[in-house]
Amino acid sequence: MMKDLYDIIFKRKSMRRFDEALYVKEDELLDVKREMESMIPLVEDIKIRFEVVQREKTTVKRGEYCLLMYSEEKPHYLLNAGYMLEQMDLYLTSRNIGVCWYALAKPHKMQVDGLDYIIMLNFGKSRPQDFRKSIKQFRRKKREEIWNGDFDSEVIEAVRLTPSACNTQPWRFFSDGNLIKIYRNKKIKSFIPQSKLPYYNSIDMGICLYFLEIALINKGYEFSRRLILDKGLHSDLVEIATYNIR
Repeated sequence: MMKDLYDIIFKRKSMRRFDEALYVKEDELLDVKREMESMIPLVEDIKIRFEVVQREKTTVKRGEYCLLMYSEEKPHYLLNAGYMLEQMDLYLTSRNIGVCWYALAKPHKMQVDGLDYIIMLNFGKSRPQDFRKSIKQFRRKKREEIWNGDFDSEVIEAVRLTPSACNTQPWRFFSDGNLIKIYRNKKIKSFIPQSKLPYYNSIDMGICLYFLEIALINKGYEFSRRLILDKGLHSDLVEIATYNIR
């Protein structure tokens, strides 16, 4: 699945406008629900639940549907949320269904089966021309702002395009030989309240890990991953994960 989604990285766009003349067909919606069952978790033992609802069952005012994620709160649960939902973001984009991560909206049901609501994807049918056609259409930090050290330039370029809450781009990479270390930058300026930034940027880091793995697999790299628990140290950089590349 990952290798098939590599090219979609360069096409995806946070869709904030939808043509009301277009709609997701019933068979497409069934395919979406089937695809949800094949999502790969970042962390195996976190209980999760996904639901697709009409947007009227949320506070969202655009698009047709919302994909809601509920989860138990365990170590790395926000990373897991970003990692899993980004799989659906790219899948939907591959079907010309526009998607937007929606942080500030709420569903009518804030809890399902004892699991808390985490975040949602808002989606609706789009036209092929609504998506990006060129890498120049992305607004992202320069490579040297997010990555220190030498590594495959195509992998770095794919990772650089990762979406994030209000385009905050909190990831920082340090590579040395076959080792890549990934950090979340805590010194982010955004109109998102500082009290909420760690929550949303932790989800962003899960998205970023998924982009990294897509790019590595596309280039034929094998790797092992180790997630790091936040030790609460007073540092501007929070270590998230290390990857050993083979």
